[in-house]
Amino acid sequence: MNTDARPTAGANLTALRGHNAALVLDLLRTAGESGISRLELAERTGLTPQAVSKITARLRGEGLVVEAGRRASTGGKPRTVLRLVAGAGHAVGLHLDRDELRAVLTDLAGTVVAARRSPLDLGAGADAVLTATAREVDTLLDDGTGGRSALGVGVAVPGPLDHTDGVLHRVTGFPQWDGFPLRDALAERLGLPVVVDKDTNAAALGLALDTDGERSFAYLHLGTGLGAGLVLGGALYRGARTGAGEFGHQVIQLDGPRCDCGSRGCIEALCLAAVADGGESGLDEAARVLGEGAGNLVSLLDIDAVLLGGRAVSAAEERFVRGVAGVLEARARRGGGGPAIPVRAAPGGATLVVEGAAQLILAPLFGRGNAAYPSAGAAGS
Repeated sequence: MNTDARPTAGANLTALRGHNAALVLDLLRTAGESGISRLELAERTGLTPQAVSKITARLRGEGLVVEAGRRASTGGKPRTVLRLVAGAGHAVGLHLDRDELRAVLTDLAGTVVAARRSPLDLGAGADAVLTATAREVDTLLDDGTGGRSALGVGVAVPGPLDHTDGVLHRVTGFPQWDGFPLRDALAERLGLPVVVDKDTNAAALGLALDTDGERSFAYLHLGTGLGAGLVLGGALYRGARTGAGEFGHQVIQLDGPRCDCGSRGCIEALCLAAVADGGESGLDEAARVLGEGAGNLVSLLDIDAVLLGGRAVSAAEERFVRGVAGVLEARARRGGGGPAIPVRAAPGGATLVVEGAAQLILAPLFGRGNAAYPSAGAAGS
């Protein structure tokens, strides 16, 4: 199974220096401005104090870590506390939707330091889309870092696609993108490392990094299309071919309306048609259909929670949460399997996907996400 599991313990082996440094950096990241001592780092990673001292000395030399004062201990001299220098590096996140481009620049802690938003026509062709995207990134870097480069660019786009090679497949409604090497083409334009993933995976990765609660959940995104991001056992699950989470094209009505993918009765086609009908009855129907799809996921994967997001959900958040939860509760009662799992709106709103895209670059630095290596030959900072 292709999971992107987060490391949980260190190993005192020279070959794992990068792994161990990532563990230390992640603890420094989560500690925030209050910082964390070397002894605490050793206790929580399982590394020896000597190994932690070597790692933190190297990180200080690279400008990633500084001393943040001293903290009283239960015995002996006060402990020196270290913290991450969040401004020591930046990442760009891009969300290329069918009709809109969002871009953010974040520091190492994932805090947004600059943001941009502009119209986009995904059907205008590769050259037009790449030109518009490069223009937004250049402006973002000028605004946020004084023209300095970023560590890389994470790009979230509608699926399906090949995350490992950064190649798009047949995006619903835009067949001209099938087989396009977006990662390499954009890296050539920007001169920066690029990672490409599905919009739902980017969102799910961001959610997984920000939660200490559920270890397994589905993020369902209903906007200009419908997809899912899956986190199983605390790890983003993409599948061997980045095919996991193609939620919108499960057929739930055999004689249903024709979907752009060529099938009939896809949950995406049914949901979007109900939303387009408008009014309370249309939204209630969209929520019911989405709930049936969510129920299928719950039955198959035994997940802990369902999180909802996307433009359509944001426009009627309470109605969608209530409608999906009602379907899951009814299924739980019929199945006699105990209480239904929770359903709630995903935090982050309209910027959830684009901020998750930046994490495609940042998360691997902290031993999270296991994103594909950025495109070769691009110059990073």
